[in-house]
Order: sequence, then C-alpha cells, then structure tokens
Amino acid sequence: MWLGEQITERGIGNGISIIIFAGIVAGLPPAIAHTIEQARQGDLHFLVLLLVAVLVFAVTFFVVFVERGQRRIVVNYAKRQQGRRVYAAQSTHLPLKVNMAGVIPAIFASSIILFPATIASWFGGGTGWNWLTTISLYLQPGQPLYVLLYASAIIFFCFFYTALVFNPRETADNLKKSGAFVPGIRPGEQTAKYIDKVMTRLTLVGALYITFICLIPEFMRDAMKVPFYFGGPHCLSLLS
Repeated sequence: MWLGEQITERGIGNGISIIIFAGIVAGLPPAIAHTIEQARQGDLHFLVLLLVAVLVFAVTFFVVFVERGQRRIVVNYAKRQQGRRVYAAQSTHLPLKVNMAGVIPAIFASSIILFPATIASWFGGGTGWNWLTTISLYLQPGQPLYVLLYASAIIFFCFFYTALVFNPRETADNLKKSGAFVPGIRPGEQTAKYIDKVMTRLTLVGALYITFICLIPEFMRDAMKVPFYFGGPHCLSLLS
C-alpha cells in the first residue's frame, strides 16, 4: 500500500494498479512459453493454439472498445451575467462511462466465492468440517455452481460499487448550482432521476460486459483445455 501511494504521489499513475499490472505481466512469459512448448510436443493442438490467439486479440479489442465507451448527456448553460461580463449560452456534455465500476466487482466476486475454499484449506482436515470441504469442491473454478454464483456476484457488485462512487442527485445539484440543465429535463429532482435512469442502463450493460469477459477464461480452460489461466480480472486490469 505504501509503495502504491508513493507511485501515485510521484504522478506516474495509479500506484496499486501499476503494481498489479507488473505482477500480471511478470507471469505472462512463462505461461506463454509453456503453452508453445506443449503445442510443439503435440499435447496442445495447433488449431486450438491459433484459436486461443485469435480469441485473445478479439477480447483485447472488445475490452479497449468498451472501456473507452461513454454515454454523453447533453448539458446546456443558459446565458448569464456576472457583474459587467455577459456569458453567452454554451452547450457541453456530461460523460458517463459504460464500465464505471472497473475491475473491482470481479475482484470482490472471486474473493467472496473462493473464501469457503480458503477456510476449508485451514480446517478441512478437522472433524465436523467435512461439509465445508464439500461446499468448497462445488465452488471450485469451472464448476457450474461457481460460474452461476460468480456471474451473479459480479452483477451485484457492479450495481453496488457504482452506487458508491457515483451519486446522480449530487451531480444534478452541481449542475443546477452552476446554471446548467439537461434539455427537456427540469433541473434538480427530475434531472437526478433522469441521470439515475441512464446510469442504471449503463451499469447493466457494464455488468454483462464484465461477466462476459470474466467467464471467457473459464470456457478456454475447461472446453479448450488451455494449460494456463488468464482470468477476466487480469485482462481488465491490464487493459484498463
């Protein structure tokens, strides 16, 4: 945490994200080399390797496209006068990101779902803890219950985290105080409801997008027998 704060203060970027990025990138060369070696030995079919490469490039393009996506709400500033200066009417926009929650929902979801497995590794050998071991087996990555709960948790945390970091009412109040308004919408309460409606739709799209990105590696590992695991949170962290 201290090192991350120092990186952020020096203006290099978000320190925690850079540290996570470095850790992920450091593990990529050995994983790629191992995959290529398995393809050379015939353990992994060349067509599967080619399909994985195409899929990785397609997912990369898709993530970059969505991460840069915005819903721009038109905002107008009425003509106003301050002292002797007269300001003409202006038009601008309020940008709302499609994925405002970032990678946080995926990290929270995976941490919570894998928590029973962590507890089972501590106490699974004791008497009376067999039920916890059984639950942890059903919650292993690749299991149907894991996939279902993982997707549900991602969607939940997308809405939960977005509600924490973005307040439509506060945004509407700031627009009203600065003399701005959304065309066709009354300033204040009506503007807050409109922004909340737009943000809810964007959050739903963002939640489905994150869920899709995070479930692709599960498919690659189970259906295509890819020998390394490159999770959705890793992909989102790298490209964000």
